[in-house]
Amino acid sequence: MAQSHLRVYYGPSVDTSNRPASSKDTVSVALGEILPLLADAVRSERTWLQDFENDEVTISTDLYEVILAYQHFRRPSA
Repeated sequence: MAQSHLRVYYGPSVDTSNRPASSKDTVSVALGEILPLLADAVRSERTWLQDFENDEVTISTDLYEVILAYQHFRRPSA
């Protein structure tokens, strides 16, 4: 019986050589690129989301205001 060799997948390779030293722990991506994946992870109740629930994210003021308005108007009426 052939033995299988498993490897850990770390995601796509990203060239960090041209980024400043202070930003090695950050990546800028379009919201449209990650939003479908995050929505799927929430729907699927992926436990790894809990690992990041206290992480801060930076969003534009416009998006923040839209999210606040959405939060206010989606509340169930009494």
